[in-house]
Amino acid sequence: MKSPKNRLSLATYKEGVLKGDRVILSRAITLIESTLESDQALADELIREILPYTGKSIRIGITGVPGVGKSTFIESFGSLVTSHGHKLAVLAIDPSSQRSGGSIMGDKTRMELLSHHPKAYIRPSAAGTSLGGVSAKTREAMLLCEAAGHDVIFIETVGVGQSEIMVRDMVDFFLLLMLAGAGDELQGIKKGIIEIADAIAITKADSGNEAQAKRAKLEYSNALHLFPLAENGWTPQVKICSALENKGLAEIWDMIQSYKIQMIERGHFEKNRKDQRVHWMHEHIKHLLGLHFYQNEKVKALIKSIEEKVAKEEESPIAMAKMLLNTYHQA
Repeated sequence: MKSPKNRLSLATYKEGVLKGDRVILSRAITLIESTLESDQALADELIREILPYTGKSIRIGITGVPGVGKSTFIESFGSLVTSHGHKLAVLAIDPSSQRSGGSIMGDKTRMELLSHHPKAYIRPSAAGTSLGGVSAKTREAMLLCEAAGHDVIFIETVGVGQSEIMVRDMVDFFLLLMLAGAGDELQGIKKGIIEIADAIAITKADSGNEAQAKRAKLEYSNALHLFPLAENGWTPQVKICSALENKGLAEIWDMIQSYKIQMIERGHFEKNRKDQRVHWMHEHIKHLLGLHFYQNEKVKALIKSIEEKVAKEEESPIAMAKMLLNTYHQA
C-alpha cells in the first residue's frame, strides 16, 4: 500500500522537525497518527532517526475533574513558562467524536492566546478508544516535539480515572487540578489518582474565593499524609492558584523545577525515564498483538457469531476467548 502523495521523504521530515518547523512538525505527527501500514513504517523510521535528539525536556502531565478549568490553567501557566524563555509544546488529548473519531473540543480555540505565541505549539489530538484518554501516539508526538526543540511538554488528558496511571507512565511530573470544596470532591475522586499525583493545585482561587481554597488545601494536605512516602522520596504538595488572576502559578513552576533538581540529584529522574521506556515497549507489544488478533481473517470470520452466542449466554465468555485465541494461533 502506497502512502498518500502529500507524504514527505524521511530526510525532509527529519530536517524539518530538527529545525523546529511547525508545519513539518504537524505533518510528522499526522504521519505517526496514520493507520496506513506504509505510513507506520515511515513513522517508525522517523522516530528512530530523531531519537538521539529527544529527552531534553521536562514532561508534565496535567489532569483534573470536569469544570476545573484545565485549558484556562494551561494557557496562563504556559504563558508563564514561555515568559521564562522556554519553548513549550502542549499535547491536548480531546474526547473523540464517536462517529468521526476526530477532536471535538478544539483546544486551539480554548487556548487562543497561547496558540499564537511564537514559543508555544499546541496539538489537539483525538483520544479515540485509548485507555485513560491518552492518544496511542502521544509518546511519539512527545518525542517529535522534543526533537523540535521544545524543552517543556504539557500532556493534558480528558479527565480523571484509574486509567490516568497511563499518563503517569509517560511524564516526569503529574499535576492534579482540583476545585475548592474538598470535602465533596474527595468523595468523588478515586484514591488511585491522588496516590500518583506529585502535586495538587486548587484552581479558581480568585478574589472572594480564597478562604474556600485555603480550606480545600488543608483538607487535601491532610489526605496526602495518609499515603506512604513515594519511592523517590518526594512529598506531594498542595498549591492554590488563580489562572484568571495569575496568582500562584509561579509557585507551581518553582515547585516543579525543585522537583526536577531533587530527582536528578537522587538518581530517580533518569531511572524513571528508563522504566518508562521499558514499559512503553511492553505496552506497544500488547497493542500490536491486539491489532494483529482482530485483523486475522479467521478471527474476523468467527467473531460476530461468537459475540452473539456470548451475549445470549449460550457460551462462556472465557471459553470463547480461549477458542478465538486458539484459532488465531493456528492461523
